[in-house]
Amino acid sequence: MGPDAGGCVGGGAEGPAEDSGASGMPVGDLPVHGPVSVDLASPSVALAVGAHPDDVEFGCGATLAKWAAAGCRLHHLVLTDGSKGTWNAGGDTSELVATRRREQTAAARVLGGGEVTFLDYVDGELDSGLEARRAVCKVIRETRPDVVLGHDPWRRYRIHPDHRHAGWLVTDGVVAARDPKFFPDVGPAPHRPSALLLWEADEPNHVEDVAGFVEAKLAALMAHASQHRSTMGIGPGGPDTGAGPGSAADFRRRLQRQLAAHGALAGLDAGEAFHRISPL
Repeated sequence: MGPDAGGCVGGGAEGPAEDSGASGMPVGDLPVHGPVSVDLASPSVALAVGAHPDDVEFGCGATLAKWAAAGCRLHHLVLTDGSKGTWNAGGDTSELVATRRREQTAAARVLGGGEVTFLDYVDGELDSGLEARRAVCKVIRETRPDVVLGHDPWRRYRIHPDHRHAGWLVTDGVVAARDPKFFPDVGPAPHRPSALLLWEADEPNHVEDVAGFVEAKLAALMAHASQHRSTMGIGPGGPDTGAGPGSAADFRRRLQRQLAAHGALAGLDAGEAFHRISPL
């Protein structure tokens, strides 16, 4: 499952299609306070943490593709098994989980490769307790990213519990990973990333210029075929049906509008907006 209701590029399992951004921010009214920075130096290693398969692609897919093209090594961490990401109440849950794993792996390849780690917490039942924080801390210490990306836990009016908890896990996991007295038995050595970028930002203060990487983001999202209808609003006729509402072409237009709105925060043609926290 991708964005929360009220902020989806597609229809979404939680609400109707709106003229809104995939990262959950209204296209015409992004709440900016203060200066907006543009473009981190391309990191050597980046770790993107999503609640579900497809969340990373919605939140920062174009940014990851840009960094991968510059030589960055990507890591994807998916916290839940995606087992509730369907409108088919009678569908086989184990097959859905397997499908979403395959889709996520394919999407990661589109963005430039990199390892995908699945923690397999039950979709819809994620919490931000010590066990899950410990698991995220371990991945950060193992992958040793320069930049970590994830959900903004301070996003107002968020209705999906997994997205809220995923945001706390990425912020709390960064703190635990950097400080040696947190989980001292979890190796390897503590690691302090240089920056944290939070998508679906309640108050964006940073934009990555993604001109030239919009198609990579779109292709990675389309790899999540099981989510075309429920999350992206692509109708049952399939992704190649016409150009009107419910078509893949319509989804592309909405995605392009969202990226244009984010880019406009910094005078760019296309961007992905975040709240940047650095130094950590």
